[in-house]
Amino acid sequence: MFNKNVLWDFTYGVYIVSSFDEKRPTGCIANSVAQVTNTKIMASINHSNYTNSVIKKSGYFAISILSEKSDPNLISVFGFTSGENKNKFDGIKYEIKDNLPVVSDSIGYIILKTTDIIELDTHSVFIGEIVSGDIIKDGIPMTYKYYHDVIKGRAPKNAPTYIEEEAKKGIIQYRCKICGYIYNGDIEKEPPNYICPVCKQPKSAFEKITLA
Repeated sequence: MFNKNVLWDFTYGVYIVSSFDEKRPTGCIANSVAQVTNTKIMASINHSNYTNSVIKKSGYFAISILSEKSDPNLISVFGFTSGENKNKFDGIKYEIKDNLPVVSDSIGYIILKTTDIIELDTHSVFIGEIVSGDIIKDGIPMTYKYYHDVIKGRAPKNAPTYIEEEAKKGIIQYRCKICGYIYNGDIEKEPPNYICPVCKQPKSAFEKITLA
């Protein structure tokens, strides 16, 4: 027996892992990021994420640390869209640090040079040597628990923590047709000016779903 829900008891943060392809910056949301030594950090990126192939080609990546007050739209843009045919950084304020894009609406960043790659069945684990890093502003780092409990977001399908059965059967939910955000409960009880906390679309962008 394996109860997948026990995985939710692990502690995760919410980060944007970014790099440069030959023409533009790109990046994706990652929660499986961790310090493994005093000079090295790992980040797990799904094989199907465009960012994965870009990091392999460039050999460098940056980690932007999101805070509880970071704009939830960052999660929509970097977590639920692909950077292969879209510049995710369009309209996003960012800075260049050691030739890599760092999201301005974060509390800190770390620049890394890839030293090792561990290939798993669905993800590549990039291990990077720290090149530089700094604090951008004060704030409380966003945890994955905060993202789920307060922002009430769901895990993108490419996330290591994605669990297909994460919603209980028989529960009526509403899904944002734009970004995939799941609203638990009756959204009709929300005021007319309610907007999606992730992509800022109106209540009319939601569709009712029932898990059988």
